[in-house]
Amino acid sequence: MFTSNPFADLSASVSPSIMQTYVTVMILLVVGGTLYDILHKKSARYFFDNWRKVKEKGTKQVGGGALMSLTVQTAAVEVLTSAEFCNAQRRVAHLLTMYGFLAYAISTAIMVFWYPTPDTATPAIVPLLWHLGALSVCVGGYWFWFFIRVDVAAEGNSPFRIIRADLFILSLLASVTLALVWSFAQSADSGWTDVFLGAYLIATTVLFGSVPWSKFSHMFFKPAAALQKRVEEANGTRRNLPEPADEPATLGSARRLPRHY
Repeated sequence: MFTSNPFADLSASVSPSIMQTYVTVMILLVVGGTLYDILHKKSARYFFDNWRKVKEKGTKQVGGGALMSLTVQTAAVEVLTSAEFCNAQRRVAHLLTMYGFLAYAISTAIMVFWYPTPDTATPAIVPLLWHLGALSVCVGGYWFWFFIRVDVAAEGNSPFRIIRADLFILSLLASVTLALVWSFAQSADSGWTDVFLGAYLIATTVLFGSVPWSKFSHMFFKPAAALQKRVEEANGTRRNLPEPADEPATLGSARRLPRHY
């Protein structure tokens, strides 16, 4: 199962061109949904307007070299390692979900576009990454959903309480979970294979088609916001906040451990 390309097996009943068209449509939905989100919320306009104001109010000049250095630091800290999370568990769960999703999505594209049929042998590493990526998303996502969410861990709400902001994580978990179930059912030649395939396609369509209403696009906005924050600290504006006190932070109490989210 783990080294078998489930899409190559699917090609016996579904044309590779249909699978490729579906993946292409999902990519276009992400691009279109993100652009719509930017235009609707005017986030790009706000970002550039704020960038210009920060540059005008800055007490220090940030040159091209310094800006490049800040960009590299942002990529290494906020993007690649999610070091902005104070809560270590939340950080690990986020990294498992992020890198798992990247492995899952990239390996999906590779199998669908380069190895869509059994006629071309799929390198075992590709389907292995697909399955391990989906499992990684499940571990990080379910860990976050049941044990780390602020409204569950800190506020005591039920983990089954659902609000609109949960659309992204729930559709993501549904997509990767059903992907694994479908792959297992197909490898076991189960009579439920088509049912799980249909459910997998529905969940995946919701995931990529709901970008304007979910947190999917935040993965594109987050690096830009992190870079802007570093630039503001470098040029002295600090978003009009005072300099940090030269004293150790006092958080929580003697009776209760601090929870940083």
